[in-house]
Amino acid sequence: MSPRRGSVGLVLAALLLTAGVRADIPLPPWVGEGDIPLAPWARSVAPRPGQGHRAGDLVLYQDASRAAGKRGITAPGATLPIFGARHAGGCTGSWWLVGPLAWTCSDDGVLLPDEPLAPEPTVHLDGLLREYFFVAHQGASAYADLDSADEGAPDRELEGGWGVAVVEQRASPGGERWAHTSKGLWIALRDLGAARPSLFHGEHLDPGDGPLDLAWVLAERGAVWDTPAPKAKSTNGRARFEVVHVHEESGAYVRVGEGWMLSRDLARPHRAPPPAEVNHPDERWIDVELSSQTLVAYEGTRPVFATLVSTGRGPAGTEAATPPGVHRIWVKLLASDMDNVERDDVDTHYSLEDVPYVQFFDHAVALHGTYWHRDFGHVKSHGCVNLAPLDARWLFDFTGPRLPAGWVAAYPAGQGVDPGTVVRVR
Repeated sequence: MSPRRGSVGLVLAALLLTAGVRADIPLPPWVGEGDIPLAPWARSVAPRPGQGHRAGDLVLYQDASRAAGKRGITAPGATLPIFGARHAGGCTGSWWLVGPLAWTCSDDGVLLPDEPLAPEPTVHLDGLLREYFFVAHQGASAYADLDSADEGAPDRELEGGWGVAVVEQRASPGGERWAHTSKGLWIALRDLGAARPSLFHGEHLDPGDGPLDLAWVLAERGAVWDTPAPKAKSTNGRARFEVVHVHEESGAYVRVGEGWMLSRDLARPHRAPPPAEVNHPDERWIDVELSSQTLVAYEGTRPVFATLVSTGRGPAGTEAATPPGVHRIWVKLLASDMDNVERDDVDTHYSLEDVPYVQFFDHAVALHGTYWHRDFGHVKSHGCVNLAPLDARWLFDFTGPRLPAGWVAAYPAGQGVDPGTVVRVR
């Protein structure tokens, strides 16, 4: 086969296997014309061990070139399937195809006879992959070595209120209980307070052409009246975050079931047509409505999911506001740190480790999960679109680019293979 046709075939093979993939489906790796075949025992690719004898994560590219755009990053401990190989510049050995339009250089990896391995993360009931804690108001000392933590000098000082992601807890030789963070630091548990992420989640919708009639109660207790009259006596109430269905509007009131509620006590999404950037009748896209603090996921013109969000709390046009516009997701990260600790022009610094399910769509503005507040339905963020963890996880799976097993980051692929999902903020 010619190199051009060979590349297309390799990509198709990778797509077929990663879309429904079972690691035990046999497919001999393909090679470009004139290239040396791979060893018959080769089944997977692992990062090459570094000077510290520990394998680093693999950076994946969209083509067999380091000048090509990034395609993804692998998870620690993961090994990837190998679909083919070819020689190209920038690599002393071969470039290996390890996913749909995802290449890595043999200089950075090693072949293994084992089947691909993608450790399945443990998902907690709140949708998160980690336990999260906040540093106590007086701050905390952090240590790189638990054995010397009771007596040694700290490796870092953390400010009160900062969020850390904890992967394990252990007692030191002195009997103190310690938390081990995802950044490799040990912090005394007495200096931390556990986060209490929200269990709120949005609503899956029956696709159809009717209006969006659902709303969420935002008031701690939303009063319900028998008639839409300002002097009428409230006869009932609805709890915060309770879902109601709107059947009729009358001035400042809406009818929900057998009673009436004030519109201002509710957050109600409004159906909208797709923006021009949505190219296909069934294309998935996201609509964020600033006025109602809601998000609706669509397939073409059909809404399939709706939920509450918290967008930027700053005035329109400032960096703390969520900017209106239409964009596409340009990278998805299973987790990302967010902070402003290097800024000297702010009164208060914040630092949040391992913010979950991050989808950047407008430069540094992202959809992401939130473990530090529960105030969805009200503006709250520094500019991003905050979601409850369960909603963020669902949306992360709904949008493109896909995050294949064994990856922690994914960039859209070229050639229309795996584009980023359209996100409109209005």
